[in-house]
Amino acid sequence: MSAAVGTYCDRCGQADPADAAAHAGCRAARELEPPRYCTHCRRRMKVQVVPTGWTASCVEHGSLSS
Repeated sequence: MSAAVGTYCDRCGQADPADAAAHAGCRAARELEPPRYCTHCRRRMKVQVVPTGWTASCVEHGSLSS
């Protein structure tokens, strides 16, 4: 599953730069783990991992799931 498009990186929470190399490590890590930050508001999300997948919830923007 690829990272959602937004203003912020969904793994580290930093502004997602136009330079793709700056977040290459984040994109590689997201292949195996769920997002940690909301891409719209940069809030830390509540994440639950279960054997069949994951869910991540932002209090402002709702839920994502695998």
